[in-house]
Amino acid sequence: MDKQIVCINWGTKYGAPYINRLYEMVRANITPPFRFVAFTDTRDGVNPAVDCFDLPEMPGFMPKNTIGQWPKSRLWASELGDLTGPFLFVDLDVTITGSLDPFFTFGAPEDVVVARNAAKPLHKLGQTSVYRMPVGALAPLQQMFAADPQGIADTYRFEQHFVTRNAPNGIKFWPKGWVRHFRIECIPSFPLNYFLEPKAPPGTRVVIFAGGLNPPDAIAGQYSAETPHLPPLAHILRALKSEQKIKSIRQYVHPARWVKEIWERSSTYAPPEIKD
Repeated sequence: MDKQIVCINWGTKYGAPYINRLYEMVRANITPPFRFVAFTDTRDGVNPAVDCFDLPEMPGFMPKNTIGQWPKSRLWASELGDLTGPFLFVDLDVTITGSLDPFFTFGAPEDVVVARNAAKPLHKLGQTSVYRMPVGALAPLQQMFAADPQGIADTYRFEQHFVTRNAPNGIKFWPKGWVRHFRIECIPSFPLNYFLEPKAPPGTRVVIFAGGLNPPDAIAGQYSAETPHLPPLAHILRALKSEQKIKSIRQYVHPARWVKEIWERSSTYAPPEIKD
């Protein structure tokens, strides 16, 4: 099948730097030819090698007080720019560590293939940070969502749970180990996290950062900007002053140097200067 990679950007959280970085990571880990497509509400500063389209219309409305990334439902439309056939969707805040080629040969072209949800492995839930499907495969879900956005969001919370339970022909999972969750699968378990740096297990192709601890945090060695990295003893002393002492003590992570190296290597595009 053709190698079509899709990402989506809205609002101000990510923007051109993330689109360009993802493009460079893809380019370094795929056998040409390929096409990289961004559905985005801004094109300023985006690498011209990226094919940009306006955001598809939002079905229904954006649910309130929900933690799922429901705007990604825009990509469930029966028509998507000028794309046809299967495409591989990749979140903007990932780190690509291996070849993407197998993502285009696994299963059948008509399959909806998603990552496994590492947070709830026994529930057999999908994780849509990296998924492949043909254009329009989830169009019936878009219609369901548009009819009752808040009700669907209240029932399923996360859009990936909705996809897992309602994909018309079911879902398939990527082979185990291709997609890894940074916080859950790359940080050593307590107390080893105080002595060992995070690492991507052998065979990992894409590291995702769903549900917290984003790549800049991983690079800095912190669970959030509110708790900047400290040496182990200083971290423990700070944790003992917090409301959730045990949780804070366990939440220690060394800087992930390999994430920094990949992100710095992939942040090479600089838009041309605009002269008066």
